[in-house]
Parts: sequence; structure tokens; C-alpha cells
Amino acid sequence: MPTFDDLSRIADSPMHSWLGALIVSGFALLLAIGIHYVGSRIVTRVARPYPLTSVVLRYIDKPSRVALMILALEAVWWEAPDTLTFITPLRDAAAIALIGSITWLSVRSAAAIGEAIIQAHPLDTADNLHARRIHTQARVLARSVMLVIVIVGVGGALMTFPNVRQIGASLLASAGVAGLVAGIAARPVLGNLIAGLQIALSQPIRLDDVVVIENEWGRIEEITGTYVSVRLWDQRRLIVPLQWFIENPFSNWTRSSSQIIGTVFLYVDYRMPLAPLREELARIVEDAPEWDRRVQVLQVTDGTERSMQLRALVSSLDSGLNWDLRCRVREGLLSFIQQRFPEYLPRARAEVSAELETGQGTALDWVPRSTQTPAGSTAAHTEADPVASRTGRTAQSIPPPTTSAEREKEKV
Repeated sequence: MPTFDDLSRIADSPMHSWLGALIVSGFALLLAIGIHYVGSRIVTRVARPYPLTSVVLRYIDKPSRVALMILALEAVWWEAPDTLTFITPLRDAAAIALIGSITWLSVRSAAAIGEAIIQAHPLDTADNLHARRIHTQARVLARSVMLVIVIVGVGGALMTFPNVRQIGASLLASAGVAGLVAGIAARPVLGNLIAGLQIALSQPIRLDDVVVIENEWGRIEEITGTYVSVRLWDQRRLIVPLQWFIENPFSNWTRSSSQIIGTVFLYVDYRMPLAPLREELARIVEDAPEWDRRVQVLQVTDGTERSMQLRALVSSLDSGLNWDLRCRVREGLLSFIQQRFPEYLPRARAEVSAELETGQGTALDWVPRSTQTPAGSTAAHTEADPVASRTGRTAQSIPPPTTSAEREKEKV
């Protein structure tokens, strides 16, 4: 009866040549693929009643198969004798590939867990505030964990090279300078990583939140490990680094609730009666499907030298509905004023006065010629002159003054 040593010697005998090593490697790959196929079928059938587990299995299917295949090849090549040509570089390559496959499997596992949590909390509900909170935490934390896994995997792969290990030892010897340089170089990456963790835990923003950033209105569309994508109202995308949300103030309209109160400003004449406008506002919001029946009020909030400012407050379940409601109220009130009280729309009042003379002997070119007066004349040509209106004469009917000789001649 063959012993274990005999079986081991039989198994090792083909590995002394490349042909035997390739044949054994092929059998090892087929065995790994078969084990993965059978195991995945069994686990999938067991997890079929559980949708979240099925999501995880779907995410890790390919990485697990690749990891099993590389593990089988490495097991075969480590059993090959050291005298086999190029076996040492192949072992190093297999070790790096194994680290890469395990890193890939770990990243996909983190992503699968995050996706399973997200699918367990759908957003298509009336009050999705809790679901959006869970979505934000799951996405940000999953991507942060994925980034850490990738960094650890790259570091582990580099440490397989002896020269890299020597560089690491020398860096540890000068840890102060190396740490300072590494900290400065990695500041953006580490800053965004820490900011992502802060956003995931404290949640100043969540997915689908309505925010105003740099006077731009939009919704949080995506939160990655380095930036946030904000979908603006005109379908543009505003890309903001994660760290910006920690260091700068911004407006979040849906921080604790999606309900919101909107304002509508109007400017009317001071003579405008307010009671009809308040009745019209009540009628408009009663017929508006966007109104949530919480707030509707009309107040005078300011007054200038020309008009008074009216502010209407109306409420809705979310900002999108409130925008439509504000437009509806503004159009309705303006139409009501135009039809019922057009004379009370804002008007500009001005009193214009001008001298009829320039003082230099030339008439003003914009004054009608019938009212232009010759330069140097002091006689009035209008009935507004008090002397002319009293005597019934004009300046042209008064004879010019005469000399004393002419008066004596008239007496004779």
C-alpha cells in the first residue's frame, strides 16, 4: 500500500520540468474553477430567499473566482523546485497577483455591503429623510473603507520587493522628515478622507438634499470619496471637494425636513387696498395643489418713497413644489392687480421745472417757440402777469416814454 511519502514523491516528480509544471498548473486552475462553480451554486440557492445576501454574492462572484485561481497557481509554483528556470519571478508575480485579487475582493465586498444597505432603504417613499441619511452614510463609509483597502493593498504589494523594504527601513530611520513630507504630499487625500468620514457621521449634507452653494441652487446627486456632485436647476453639475463642506458655510433646505416656506415680493402703490389682495391670495392657494395648507400670509414688509413692498409667505412639502407655488401666487396676484386695480401699480412721480432763459441771450431749444421770450425783455406775455391782468393791456399797447419837448408840442 503506497504511503503519504510515496504520493508526495509521485506528485513532485512532474514539477521538475516546465511541461509537467504547466500540466499541473492547468489541473489546478480547473480544480479552482470547479470548486468556485459548485460553491457559488450552492451558496446562491441558499441565499435566494434573502435579496440582500444575493446582492453581496453578485458583487463578489468574479473577484472570488480570480482569487481562487491565483491561489491554486501559487500553491503549485511554490511546490516546484528552486532549480526550475524563472520560477522565482513567477512566485513573486503570483504573490503580487494574489495581493491584488484579495484587495479587489475586499473592495467589492465593501461595495456590496453598502449597496445591500442602500437597497434595504429605498428612496421612493413620501418621507425619505431617514432613507437619505442611511444612503449617505452607507455610500461615504463604503467608499472610505474601499480607499483604505486600496492603500493597504498597494502598500502590501510594494513590500514584496526587497528594494522597497529597504527604502521603508530608511524612511523609518528618518521618520521625522519623512512624516512631514508624506503629510504635506498626502494632505488633499487625507483631508478629503477625513472630511468624508465627518460627513458620513455628522451628515451636514445627504443624498438628494437641496442646497445653495455660492448662490447656486441644486440637489446633492452623488457623494464620492473626494468630491460631491451637485445637480443644479438647469441640469449643470457643480463639483465641490468634500473638505469644502467642512470649512465653508452653505444653505441646506432639507437638513431636518423637506417642508419649506417660500416668499413672493410685490411692489404696489401706497393707495392699494390690502384686504382684496389677502382674499385673492387665499383663493389662489386653496386652488393650488402645491400648497400643504400650513402657511399663507400677506404682509407689508417695507416702504420706499415710491411704493410699498408686500411679502406673501406660502408653504409646501418640498422646495420643488414651493418654487411652482411661488410662481403661481406671483402670477395670480399680478393678474388680479392688473385687472381690478391697475391704477395702483407702482408709478414714478417727478416734478420738472426749468428756466426759460439761459442767461446768455439764447433761448432753450426744448421750450416751444410760442413761449420763447426775447433776451433782455422784462414784459410779461401771458395773462399770469399781475399788472397785465389788472389793466387789461399788454406790454405792446403801452406807448414808449416821450421827451419834454414832445409833450409841449402836444399841448399846443
